[in-house]
Amino acid sequence: MPDLGKPAHSFFRLLSYLRPYKGDYLSATLYSILNKLFDVAPEILIGVAIDVVVQQKNSWLAKLGIENLSHQLILLGLLSLIIWGMESFFEYLYFLKWRNLAQNVEHKLRIDTAEHLQKIDQNTFDELRTGNLISIVNEDVNQLETFLENGINKLIQIFFSTLIVGLIFFVLAPQIALLAILPIPLILGGAFFFQSKLAPKFLAVRERAGAISSRLMSTLTGMLTIKALAAEKFEIEEITQVSEEYKQANQNVIRLNALVTPVIRTAILIGFLATLIYGGLMTLEGALSVGIYGMLIFLTQRLLWPLTMLAEVTVNFQKTMASTTRILDLLDIPLSDQGKGLPLRKEQVAGAIHFKDLTFGYETGHPVFCNFSTSIEPGSTAAFVGTTGSGKSTLLKLLFRFYSPESGSIELDGTNIEKFEVHDLRRAIGLVSQDVYLFHGTVAENIAYPDRNTSREQIISAAKQAEAHDFIAALPQGYDTLIGERGLKLSGGQRQRITIAREIIKNPPILILDEATSAVDNETELAIQHSVEKLTKGRTVILIAHRLSTVRNADVIHVLERGKIVESGSHEELIANEGIYASLWRLQTGEISRDSRQPASLNGRGIPEGELDTLLPSTSLTHPE
Repeated sequence: MPDLGKPAHSFFRLLSYLRPYKGDYLSATLYSILNKLFDVAPEILIGVAIDVVVQQKNSWLAKLGIENLSHQLILLGLLSLIIWGMESFFEYLYFLKWRNLAQNVEHKLRIDTAEHLQKIDQNTFDELRTGNLISIVNEDVNQLETFLENGINKLIQIFFSTLIVGLIFFVLAPQIALLAILPIPLILGGAFFFQSKLAPKFLAVRERAGAISSRLMSTLTGMLTIKALAAEKFEIEEITQVSEEYKQANQNVIRLNALVTPVIRTAILIGFLATLIYGGLMTLEGALSVGIYGMLIFLTQRLLWPLTMLAEVTVNFQKTMASTTRILDLLDIPLSDQGKGLPLRKEQVAGAIHFKDLTFGYETGHPVFCNFSTSIEPGSTAAFVGTTGSGKSTLLKLLFRFYSPESGSIELDGTNIEKFEVHDLRRAIGLVSQDVYLFHGTVAENIAYPDRNTSREQIISAAKQAEAHDFIAALPQGYDTLIGERGLKLSGGQRQRITIAREIIKNPPILILDEATSAVDNETELAIQHSVEKLTKGRTVILIAHRLSTVRNADVIHVLERGKIVESGSHEELIANEGIYASLWRLQTGEISRDSRQPASLNGRGIPEGELDTLLPSTSLTHPE
C-alpha cells in the first residue's frame, strides 16, 4: 500500500470528497465569512461609543451630522441590535451547512469503504482483522465529523478575522499594527510544530483503537467457547493488555497536546502588551484618540485571540488525519479483477462443470491442487470425500471465484467461469453449509435474504418445502421472530432448514451441499435430507461430506487425498474396489471396530490416524439405512 502518512496528502484527498457538494461548501464558506464580519463589528462600535462619550459633540458621529448625543447612542444601540442579529443568523446558516456537509461526506466515505471491502479479493481479505476493519468503517469515519463540522469553519474564520482586523489596524495605527502582528509568525510556527509532532502519535492511537476493536470482536463472537473453556480470566488479561497500550498511546498525545494552548497564549500576550503599552503612550501624547485606542485594545483580542483556536483545530486536524489515513489506506487496497464479464442468466445454465488442469495454492510453493482435472455432468450429483486438507472446500471456493487458480481453469457449460460477470455466476450457485450464517433479524428476513421483494407467500412456501414451516410457526412470533445474531436462538438443524428455504427461493441451477448434516442428530438429519431431496431435483449437485451415508446415492463419488482424486465411482463400485472408501464405509457403519482398526493397513495408502479421525466424527457412527 502507498504511504499515506503525510497529513497534507490525506487532507487534500479528504477535500476531494467535498467536490460533489460544491454549492454547499461555497455557501457554507460565505456564511462563515459573513458571520466573522459581523462578529468583529461590535468592537468597532465600542470604539465609536467611547468616542461619543469622550468627544461628545465633536465625535465621529457628530461629524456625520448626528449632533444629538442621545440620538448617537440610540443609533449605536440599533446598529448593535442589527449586527448581533446578523451574526447569529449567519452562525445558524453556517452551522447548518457545515454539519449537513459533514454528514454527507461521512456517509459517502462509509459507503465507499464498505463497498470497497466487499470487492477486495478473498486472499487479501483473509489477512485483515475484522475488528480493525469495523473500527475503520465505523469509528474512524465518525472521527471526521468534528473536523468537518467545525474545524474547516474555524480555519476560515481565523484567516478572515486576522485579515479584517489586520487591515483595520493598518488603517488606524500602522505603527501599532506591526507590533500587534509580530507574534503571528510565532503562533503559526508553534501550531505547525505541534502538528508535525502530534501526527504520528494520533495515528498510533487509532491503530491501538483498532487493536481493541479486534480483541473485543474476537471475545464477543467466541463467548460460548470462552465460557466452555473457563477462559474468562485469560480474555480479560488480553483485553487489559491492549487497553493499556491504547491508554499509553493516548497519554503520549495528552502530554504534548497540553503544551499547545499555553505556548500559543504566551505568544498572544506579547502582541497584546505591545498594543496596550505602546498604544497607551501614543494616546497620552495625543497621537491617538481615546476612541481609537479603546477600539485597538478590543481589536487586539479579535486579531490574536482567535489564534488560540489553532490549538483545538490542530488537535482535531491531527485526529482527523490519523483516521483519514487509515480510511484511505483501506481504500487503496487493490481490488480483485472482477470487472464486467459475460452475462449469465441462471435459467440458461445447464450445469456442466469441468475442472481442467487446475493448479492452486493459498501460499506460494504450497499447492493444494496441481494439474487437477475432473468433470461433473449437468443434472448429476457428484460427491467429494476425503481427509481434512485434501482440498474439498478449496474446490468450492474456486468455483465461487473467491480465489482464482494459478493455472488451469474451471469451465461452466464450456466457458471459463473467469469470463462471467461474477455476481451472475454466484447467483447461479446455491450453498447449504455446515457453517450456517444467519443475520440478526426475523426468520422471514433471513429466508428472503437478500431479496427484499420476496412475498410472504413465497417465504412460507419455501419454508414448507424445506420442512421448516412447523417449527417456525411454533416460534413466539412465527415468521416475525427475531433469531439473534448468527441465529443463535435456533438449533443447528433449524438454521440448516432456514438456509435450505433461502436456497429454494434463490432457485440456483447448481447446488453445493457442504457437510450440510454433519452436526445434527439422526432425526434432524432425516428431516434435512427430505428437504434436500426436493431442493436437488433437476440441478447439478456437489456434495462435500465426511459422513458417507449422505453421499451413497450420488452418481459419482470422488475420494480426494492431498489435492488428487485417488478413487472414483458409484457407492457400489467403490465398495467393490475394497479401497479407501470401502474401508471408511465399514468403519462408519460399524463393520470394523474403531478401537481395533489399524489405520496404516486399512487401504494400503497409509492414512495417518489423526486424518482418519476427521472422517470418523462421533456423530457419524450410525448405519446409513
